Amino acid sequence: MKNRIAVYPGSFDPVTYGHLDIIDRAAKIFDHVIVSVFVHSAKKHMFTMEERVAMLRTALKDKKNVSVDCFEGLLVDFVKKKKTSVVIRGLRAISDLEYEFQIAAVNRTLYPDVETVFFMPRQRYTYLSSSVVRDIAHFKGDVSKLVPPHVARAIAGRKK
Repeated sequence: MKNRIAVYPGSFDPVTYGHLDIIDRAAKIFDHVIVSVFVHSAKKHMFTMEERVAMLRTALKDKKNVSVDCFEGLLVDFVKKKKTSVVIRGLRAISDLEYEFQIAAVNRTLYPDVETVFFMPRQRYTYLSSSVVRDIAHFKGDVSKLVPPHVARAIAGRKK
């Protein structure tokens, strides 16, 4: 059997229990999962790339077949560099499908060997996104049920 490596890219700003759910399930299917934080040029981030990487590493420290990395630029270039062809993406709702389908098609145009594997989160996380967490935090709401404790503390530190 081939050694199957998958890349799960995202801004993870901040990492949520929904992200961790997808990572956990992907780690059961793939030999190795590279969770990769990227800079999204159109977004204003709450946390720096370094902070997001550190939060993910803390959240995933017990996962033996998961590593955390980061990149700027085209996802397909990162995927090639990591010598894999599998990209993991999450789909929360039908509204995600159109965007993700477009990105998957563009990635395949740029790198014909790439395959995008979609994971649906557990039902309790279908509403959850980093944007929702940032919005709640902006209004000083409680995010403790949406993110790991160390992430909630980091968000609380930003609200002061």
